[in-house]
Amino acid sequence: MNSPPHPSQITPASRMRSEEIPPGVQEVILPSGERALAYSTGPAASPPPLPVPAPPVAQPIPAWAKTTALLAPTLGGGIAVAAVGLSTAAPGLIAVSHVLWSAVAAIAAGAAVAVVVIGRVRARITAVQRPHITQHITATGLFSRAHGTIHHR
Repeated sequence: MNSPPHPSQITPASRMRSEEIPPGVQEVILPSGERALAYSTGPAASPPPLPVPAPPVAQPIPAWAKTTALLAPTLGGGIAVAAVGLSTAAPGLIAVSHVLWSAVAAIAAGAAVAVVVIGRVRARITAVQRPHITQHITATGLFSRAHGTIHHR
């Protein structure tokens, strides 16, 4: 079997560098003054602490964010006031809607009556014979003078 080299046989060139030592193993100095590698029995060495980040620098608030923040309560208040106003005015709005529907019905009925009256008036006018007028216009060329006749019957 291979036996580990005696500490007196370890030369400085055969020593391990600190980054080559595996985790959980430490280099210790024995009472005789020799250096040796040993497993640690205590808690594992914690990694070096991370650098503490710099505290965040306060950045100015954009103008649009300020405007939005100021308008939000105003908009909410306006909606609340509108809701209260509509709830207060609801009976009156219902009455006004009935009046408007009545007005629309009256206008529609008036238009229907006007159509019937105008139709009857036209029928009476056509019952009386109106004179029949005929007009004849003739022209022989593109820039020629036009001649016409009018006949009343």
